[in-house]
Amino acid sequence: MDFESAKQLCRSFPGVTEDTKWDNDLVFSVGEKMFAVTNLGAATGMSFKVDDERFLELTDRAGIIPAPYLARAKWVYVESADALGDEEAAQLLRRSYELVFGKLTKKLQREIGGV
Repeated sequence: MDFESAKQLCRSFPGVTEDTKWDNDLVFSVGEKMFAVTNLGAATGMSFKVDDERFLELTDRAGIIPAPYLARAKWVYVESADALGDEEAAQLLRRSYELVFGKLTKKLQREIGGV
């Protein structure tokens, strides 16, 4: 998983905003709801939401752990670049966006025009 490419992909989704939280984390959101988090400087890892049924499968892999503070909401933290291939990472980030987008109000979904 190329973390710089992952950040570019997150920026390409409809209605995405990014801001800094907790002093050094770059947060990607849609409708003011987070769907991915990485370090502000050089990307050395990335957290994002996954489907409930994929959580255990992914966290059983080397280089992927339950995301600190967010694991109860089924977020994973990819700590090493070789834990995921670029294509699978892109699919998982797209799904994270979709999961969060799907929880927004229908009105806000229409305004954003995503998925």
